Amino acid sequence: MIHSQLNNNSHLMSASFGYKSEKAIKMLCEYMPDSENLIKPTLFHCIRVGVYLYNNEYPEDIIIAGIMHDALEDTHLTEKELTEAFNQNVTDMVKANTKDKSIKDQDQRIKELIRRCALNGENALIVKAADILDNWNYYNKIDDAAEMDYCRKNALALFEALPENYKAPIFEKIKRILN
Repeated sequence: MIHSQLNNNSHLMSASFGYKSEKAIKMLCEYMPDSENLIKPTLFHCIRVGVYLYNNEYPEDIIIAGIMHDALEDTHLTEKELTEAFNQNVTDMVKANTKDKSIKDQDQRIKELIRRCALNGENALIVKAADILDNWNYYNKIDDAAEMDYCRKNALALFEALPENYKAPIFEKIKRILN
């Protein structure tokens, strides 16, 4: 579980973590298509997700997965390259947070993604929750009701799949979207 790891934030000040986080951001910059080809400024979104997780003292792999959570979905970065750059745990969380574009029905695609996150474990759900929160804040600021509805659907699916024993503080923040 994540709770015991939250107070052990020594990684937040380590040089190796600083290099890994910069490596993640550089990889995104290298692989990310121009924003006009995406629904939102995705590079900045990915960085904000990672910074949120960093500021809330989540473990290193969760932060890196947060930064990279859209990499497999929106870039040509491969699973192999991601694993070689970081580790299998990060890749597994990113894969769990990657939409299956072959599923055409939006509601089914959301449920399937959340199901994969739940199967991967609490850490993948934490990454998804940070993604939902950032999207919610972004679309709220630009007053995009359709995308805010999409965020609500993601939050509802997350809570339908969330095991009762997962108590990371971020899940309480997601509840606010639903109220």
